[in-house]
Amino acid sequence: MDNLHTEIRQLIIDTLDLEDMTADDIDPAAPLFGDGLGLDSIDALELGVALRKRYQVRLDGDDPSVKRYFQSVNTLVELVRQRSENEA
Repeated sequence: MDNLHTEIRQLIIDTLDLEDMTADDIDPAAPLFGDGLGLDSIDALELGVALRKRYQVRLDGDDPSVKRYFQSVNTLVELVRQRSENEA
């Protein structure tokens, strides 16, 4: 696991005020919604804003691929990496 995985797990904790969790408590492959972390649509919005601020990732809510990236920490890492490469 690399630093980006840890950064994004910590970003989730900080953004959503998950006070009783540490980055190690979040399985990078576990679902963020439903039976995983149990996030909801408001959490997704807050997380999207945090990703934009931290990594300058632009998200288009009308783009169907965006939903795929919010499946797990691993897919969020993939999103950040892809969008960073596209910007470079």
